[in-house]
Amino acid sequence: MKLILLGAPGAGKGTQADIIKKKLNIPTISTGNILRAAVKNGTPTGLKAKEYMDAGKLVPDEVIIGIINERLQESDCANGYILDGVPRTIAQAEALEQAGIRFDAVVAIEIPDEKIIARMGGRRVCESCGASYHIVNIPPKKEGICDVCGGALKQRKDDDPETVKDRLAVYHKETEPLKGFYEARGVLKTVDDQPTVEGTTREILRVLGVAE
Repeated sequence: MKLILLGAPGAGKGTQADIIKKKLNIPTISTGNILRAAVKNGTPTGLKAKEYMDAGKLVPDEVIIGIINERLQESDCANGYILDGVPRTIAQAEALEQAGIRFDAVVAIEIPDEKIIARMGGRRVCESCGASYHIVNIPPKKEGICDVCGGALKQRKDDDPETVKDRLAVYHKETEPLKGFYEARGVLKTVDDQPTVEGTTREILRVLGVAE
């Protein structure tokens, strides 16, 4: 099964991708990871990407799509994959189609902005060991102190409410239109965020027609 998970930052796409890839025995293809691997391995498109990165420029869509295409030819993708990080725009989705990359389903996780702001605003990370907490859902035993190593907990800049609002605005403008794009192709499935991670996973598997 060839999948995309869509959703705003903080919607839980990464968490769900980790669960679903094990359930379906398919890899998650993260564009960030494969870009770094292609550069490191010196593939033709990796070398092209390195030129842009060394010059401090954004890697163009056609190079990103080329690297994805290279990765999807590997044997572990024979039964499908979950694409993570692309497409972010209609232009990228069109470029994937032109490269012959199609999807069986595009799952959009629906969650209100205010819930995302509250969720991400409560995240805390240990400065020393990187352990993650949430002031409501996974609080440390002692406020501001890591249970694991005793380090100080901090809020990442990405999780600051104003930063989250900015990221959501970009998502609504650039990425959310993909729902209409894939709905027109008959592959869009929408799932309402559930109170638990497990509940959301159950809903995703249900719309995909996969038994738990």
